[in-house]
Amino acid sequence: MNRRTSDILQCEQTSCILQGDRSANKLHNLYNELSALILYKRFNIPGAPPESMGKGRDWNVDLIPKFLMANGQLVRMLLITQVTRYLDFKVIEGSFVYKKGSIYKVPSTETEALASSLMGLFEKRRFRKFLVFVANFDENDPKTMEGVDPSKTTMRDVFKKFDLGQDVIDFTGHSLALYRTDDYLDLPCLDTINRIKLYSESLARYGKSPYLYPLYGLGELPQGFARLSAIYGGTYMLNKPIEEIVMENGKVVGVKSEGEIARCKQLICDPSYLMDRTTKVGQVIRVICIMSHPIKNTSDANSCQIIIPQNQVNRKHDIYVCMISYAHNVAAQGKYVAIVSTTVETDNPEMEVKPAMELLEPVEQKFVSISDQYAPTDMGAESQIFMSRTYDATTHFETTCDDIKDIYKRMTGTEFDFAEMERKKNDIFGDVADQ
Repeated sequence: MNRRTSDILQCEQTSCILQGDRSANKLHNLYNELSALILYKRFNIPGAPPESMGKGRDWNVDLIPKFLMANGQLVRMLLITQVTRYLDFKVIEGSFVYKKGSIYKVPSTETEALASSLMGLFEKRRFRKFLVFVANFDENDPKTMEGVDPSKTTMRDVFKKFDLGQDVIDFTGHSLALYRTDDYLDLPCLDTINRIKLYSESLARYGKSPYLYPLYGLGELPQGFARLSAIYGGTYMLNKPIEEIVMENGKVVGVKSEGEIARCKQLICDPSYLMDRTTKVGQVIRVICIMSHPIKNTSDANSCQIIIPQNQVNRKHDIYVCMISYAHNVAAQGKYVAIVSTTVETDNPEMEVKPAMELLEPVEQKFVSISDQYAPTDMGAESQIFMSRTYDATTHFETTCDDIKDIYKRMTGTEFDFAEMERKKNDIFGDVADQ
């Protein structure tokens, strides 16, 4: 399973999708799976991996790992496209939140709220009432709203209504609703309520946590789509250097590679191919850590996510930790891979992630990368070039799926409608789709 993706050009009748081997390349960085030796070379670590690392073929390290919400947007997309037939997933064993130097399991049900050591007795009861309110909330049924206007009442006011303290607000907004900053507090509460519902529904699917991760790593995702694309006549050209984006009258007409032009009417790519049509929006630091032990206070979980809310460490952005292991066929037996990530706020990014790194000690080897983040300035209306954004620091795919839906809207002029797509799937596959 040790695959190395170089330049990929997927050509269809009307569009091309570029994935390339570049330092800022969004798709490549996510899907590239590296053996231990290549990982050492990529990060300029002198020498060879120690024998304790095991065999190179045992390692499949994702440079930008992200978990899938069990009931989230990406899983729905995979089901609609039938890519799931090519994939095997494993449930992440725990979801935790950081509070005052320690980590706690994220309570998301009434029972967990009452049993959690994260809150005091009276706080537990208030939080339980809040969860009951969220579970029963229906924007189409005023009886469930308890005086809350979903389009006007801010989330800050909802928290006040249930008299929830700052620590509870922190883990609710950042570990359940998965917000990256506190900007959501002064926005209408409906989106936050729906996000908490999504977390609870995803957790209910499998019990241990709301997150999934594919066996052998995220490289299985593009492989699954490649197989599906072949069924519908898509073509993948590997190891093809991209020499030029061919334009005529301000509109893309093809991609030139080794003297040949793949013709297209639309082009999808990441910012690294057309830097003059992008703007820098920030930086992300990621630290890949190889360990021989699970993270402390996680009940020896083979996999988990930890979110460190911004207020707990006096920051503007959360710090994320995701850990996977040999149980997912991504590391040698007995080895664990933890990745720490956050949005850079200072001139000393490694110091910014120190609270997370302290949770992982001892670390056998770490690999540090600091990547620029870009957003497109060309939305594609004239050029028909549709660029994605650079991956953010989050350890889940929900923000990435929002980017996918934005590209879909720019390309087609219509919103991505899950219900409509599911109807089309049933029209195409019939009863087979449900088997």
